[in-house]
Amino acid sequence: MRYGKIEAVKGISVGVNEGEMVALIGANGAGKSTTLKTISGLHRPSGGSITFMGDRIDSLAPHEIVQRGICMVPEGRRIFPAMTVWENLQMGAYHRRDGEESEDLDRVLELFPVLKERLKQLGGTLSGGEQQMLAIGRGLMSRPKLLMMDEPSMGLAPIVAERIFETIDEINGQGVSVLLVEQNAQAALTSADRGYVLETGEISLVGEAGELLSNEGVRKAYLGED
Repeated sequence: MRYGKIEAVKGISVGVNEGEMVALIGANGAGKSTTLKTISGLHRPSGGSITFMGDRIDSLAPHEIVQRGICMVPEGRRIFPAMTVWENLQMGAYHRRDGEESEDLDRVLELFPVLKERLKQLGGTLSGGEQQMLAIGRGLMSRPKLLMMDEPSMGLAPIVAERIFETIDEINGQGVSVLLVEQNAQAALTSADRGYVLETGEISLVGEAGELLSNEGVRKAYLGED
């Protein structure tokens, strides 16, 4: 993936198995968000291919990729501040015609009871943690097979971030595959099955999450240990 002459991501190979949670960690500017946006169809890859459940998707439009079962919860939440919580959640299901949207709404409100209390409240009036819950809920309303999450704990108090990670674990436990981009490497690798370390657009390490947590280089670079 290139931005003009700058090659942001350099021929990486990343995979997520069905039902798996995979963490993608790395410093700012490593190419993590670019990777998710390319999978989502927001950027076009300059080479290689992207496949999902056996089919190539790198030529599809973003809304077609959502219809295939891939949804991204973006960095910074990106909710619709002038729309109510209910309207934001309905936007996540805009492409669906299966008649089961109400079931998924019930599921989201069970995961995030606070949203049930705020259904008529404007999204922009929610706290940061509540907005993150809303962004995740909106993603779930698309009924994804693969949920990609970009920095879900950014800007949140530690206790709120802990609750968000617990919910991500619960979502994954319900059978949704997760690709998690997160600067809190400790939390990400504690939740994940496997992980990739991305440095300046290239994969430098890959392995089981526990192995990466105990890797000396990872601990020094991303866990703040000397």
